[in-house]
This record gives sequence, structure tokens and C-alpha cells, in this order.
Amino acid sequence: MVIDATQKTIELSAAQIRYLADRHTGVGFDQLLIVAPAQRPDTDFFYRIYNADGSEVEQCGNGARCFARFVQRQQLTDKSSLRVQTVSSIIELQVHENDEVTVSMGKPLLSPGDIPLTKPHAEIIYQSQIAEQALAFGAVSMGNPHAVITVTDIDTAPVNSLGPALQHSSLFPKSVNVGFMQIIDKHHIKLRVYERGAGETQACGTGACAAAVSGILQQQLQSPVHVNLIGGSLTISWEGNEQPVLMRGPATFVYEGTLRLASTLYE
Repeated sequence: MVIDATQKTIELSAAQIRYLADRHTGVGFDQLLIVAPAQRPDTDFFYRIYNADGSEVEQCGNGARCFARFVQRQQLTDKSSLRVQTVSSIIELQVHENDEVTVSMGKPLLSPGDIPLTKPHAEIIYQSQIAEQALAFGAVSMGNPHAVITVTDIDTAPVNSLGPALQHSSLFPKSVNVGFMQIIDKHHIKLRVYERGAGETQACGTGACAAAVSGILQQQLQSPVHVNLIGGSLTISWEGNEQPVLMRGPATFVYEGTLRLASTLYE
């Protein structure tokens, strides 16, 4: 869900966001984007990102593509190349003629202090004990924290048990998005993601980026990586080292409307 706040400041409480996110009584969404005017002269817009539970998050890859399509559709810009700011970083967007969007997500952060992860030094694969079982995982920040677990079968992966267990562990002081990755071949994976503040979602753009980076670092994948998620497919490119991660995929308009918020609904 995307709200235009370029002409008027809009502040929603966590309770209001939770109400709107409910798919039975509200609009229904995994993430809410609030689009605001640029705060820096070298950017086109600023926007904030909220999870369905009302918590604010740093980055959302799927949201970035939706943002780009939204500002064009609402005629807030006539640019096809955009530079936008979130609370954590500045990203670059390119809208293509087929309505796909390429997002330059910046370079992945791998240091435990940057993720953040309570491990003493960076590893390609971390070992830990979670929910009374030994667990190996990669850890990457794409502006928000991700753990990536390689599984043999995505359909039977313990997404709804291991996902929250890892989120609530002391390993990740700001919690974590947990990706379950099945490698099909060097350029093709399947992925399910249990997100902070939302549970398992249909797709996660930053999760797709983190999974591709983790697989490339393990030398199990090669760029570009085609990522099949429940809700669709993305293509992730990363040349390693200090290079940015590029994510390309579609964003589909569903409907638009007007909300009149009554504060008594949320008390």
C-alpha cells in the first residue's frame, strides 16, 4: 500500500497501520510506503516503510519497485531514472518500458556489526544452535538484516517454526528476515521468506538480494540469479566486492482509493 504525502504530512500510529494492514477489516498489505518530498537536493523523493505490525523498517526491495511505479502513475514525476532516500540509504531506480523496475540496492553489508549480528567476525557461513538444533546460515544486510538458510526442499522447509525462532534469538538484536533458499542450479533458486513484523510473505525483494549474495559468496551461485518466490520472480545481479546489488522485476497496480481515518477505530 502506497500513500502520497508529497503535498501534506501524514503520520499514522502503529495501531492505525495494523488496522489498515488487516486483510479482513482493512485494506490488507505486508508493507506500507509513505511517499514524501525529497529531503536532500541530490534525491527525487523520500519515503518511509512500515510493516503490517506498525513497526518502521529500513528498506524493502519490493516496495522500491512499487514506489517507482506509483510516483509515475500519480504523475509525481516524469523521470524514468530516480534517486530516492529511505531511512537507511539512498537507492537508484530505473523504470523500463515493460513496467519492470531495476533497483540498485547498494552494496551488501557483511560485517556482523553492520547487520547487526552478535558474532565476533564475519563468516560466509555462521554456525549456531537454534531451537535445539544445529543451524548453518549466511547473514547479509541489504539495508535491513537477513539470515539465509539453504534447504533441500522449499515446500517442506520449517519456515513457520525456524523463522520466528531465529528472529527472537539473541543473535540478531534488531531481529531478522529469514530466507529459506533451495538451489536449483547456478543461476536459479527458489525462496521463501519469513519477514520481521509480517510473517511469511508472498515475496521479499531484499530477501532475494540477500539470498543471491549469500549463494554467490558460498560459490554455489553465479550472477545473474533468477529467484522464484511464491508471488513471482526476480532477477538479481551482483559482481561481488564493492559492487551494488541490482534487482529487476515487475510491480503491478491493483487499485486506488481514498481513506478517511477515524481515530476512535484504533483506541
